[in-house]
Amino acid sequence: MDTLKEKDPESPSIEKETTPVVGEIRDVTKADAALDFLRHEGTVGELTPEQNKKILRKIDWMIMPLMWCCYCLQYLDKTLINYAAVMGLYDDTTVTKTQFSNLALIFYVTYLAFEFPHGYGMQRFPTAKYLGSMVFLWGVIVAVTSACKNYGALVTTRVLLGCFESAVAPSLILITAMWYKKHEQPPRVGIWYLGTGTGTIFGSLISFGFQHYDSKTFYSWQIMFLVVGLVTCCVGIAVFLVLPDNPMKSRLSHAEKIGALERIRENQTGVENKHFKLSQVVECFKDPQTWLLSLITISSNVPNGAVSSFQATIIKSFGYNSKQTALLQIPSGGVSICSILIATYLAGRFNQRGLNVVTLLIPGILGAALMAFLPADNEAGKLIGNYLTNAIGATLPLLYSWVAANYAGHTKKVTMNAILLMSFCLGNIIGPLTFRAQDAPDYVPAKIAIIVTCAVAAVLVLILRAYYVWENKRRDRLAEQTHMGHSADIEFADVTDRANKEFRYRL
Repeated sequence: MDTLKEKDPESPSIEKETTPVVGEIRDVTKADAALDFLRHEGTVGELTPEQNKKILRKIDWMIMPLMWCCYCLQYLDKTLINYAAVMGLYDDTTVTKTQFSNLALIFYVTYLAFEFPHGYGMQRFPTAKYLGSMVFLWGVIVAVTSACKNYGALVTTRVLLGCFESAVAPSLILITAMWYKKHEQPPRVGIWYLGTGTGTIFGSLISFGFQHYDSKTFYSWQIMFLVVGLVTCCVGIAVFLVLPDNPMKSRLSHAEKIGALERIRENQTGVENKHFKLSQVVECFKDPQTWLLSLITISSNVPNGAVSSFQATIIKSFGYNSKQTALLQIPSGGVSICSILIATYLAGRFNQRGLNVVTLLIPGILGAALMAFLPADNEAGKLIGNYLTNAIGATLPLLYSWVAANYAGHTKKVTMNAILLMSFCLGNIIGPLTFRAQDAPDYVPAKIAIIVTCAVAAVLVLILRAYYVWENKRRDRLAEQTHMGHSADIEFADVTDRANKEFRYRL
């Protein structure tokens, strides 16, 4: 065989095969796209630590900034209505509190309804191009919201916003899984999920700034929607043009593309497969972990739906004016950022996603208890409680990375991503419903609901973790009894985690 050496000593060398590679996967057309690429383009030997670090650094700079931008804007854009609520939206559009609650609900209903269509679209079309198109379209909808003058117009824009924004999280989960090793995934998901915390901070500052704008032609919240919408459109164009669809089509050198694929071989979850496989969909629905993860996501996102949509209302109910309310939401973003960074780092460092999820739910329970049961005149304590509930949102990137690590088979991954985000929507639909108009201004039942759902989520996480431990031990025993050896190229065969007995689940 011929060996082609790169000029850069830190780049891997390529070994080109003059005859077909001998392996157990004969038909590469139905296997993962990475296997077909490697069969035709060659292989590299084991990467040195220096080569691995160089490739990882290039991947990080190539995709992480844009992924963060997407998630930051999707969080900011869907919660702009939260800031507009204290900027005069109620009076300017004659919206009642019940109708405002419906606006939060409607967004997540359409978000839920479009998860499976988006999952199919992401499998059939280039992932990054699909994502960029959706970002641009929801940017248009945000900008158009500035022209809304009544409840009906706001409903229309919220419906369309949910349709397009529902593509972002499953796209980013797929992209993370195709580029990073399993232990690298939690901190990377954490980085782009920081968009929630930074989105909260940016939203608070933007709201505070635009509240100083005064015009007889446009309301301050209208200008806010217009400006943020145009920024989102620009980011959508950048994603479409710059973000690579997969490692094989990236701006890496030829040798680095091969190295990037060999790096993630150990994941056994593959990169991409454009063939829709109904059997993998059926398996996903039959898998016990699917429903445990779904229930965990629903219960942990009831608080998230309540906090994200009603945080400004809650803080203002403590006795602060609109401008103070905007600024007092900034620490919420800080709590979110710190909890995400710490939890995702520890999850990657110690391979303990489940225990970190439970740890994050504890301050959420404490925070809700402070808001619900402290005396009405203890505004500082209630405010601290509100800030603590923002730690709950950091459970979601851990759940994202859990799914990315523990689901193999591209169609099964796409299906599970849709189920996960539908579960996220259900939690966020239930959350705002707990804030009933008759419970204003304290909303004590809603705060008690946060305590209960967090406790339920924690118990379910421990059950799921115990299931993974049991299943891994069962597979270890089976391997010993049958003297099962390694199947060549099984990592890129596009087989599911249940079919691949060499697969082991991350805790």
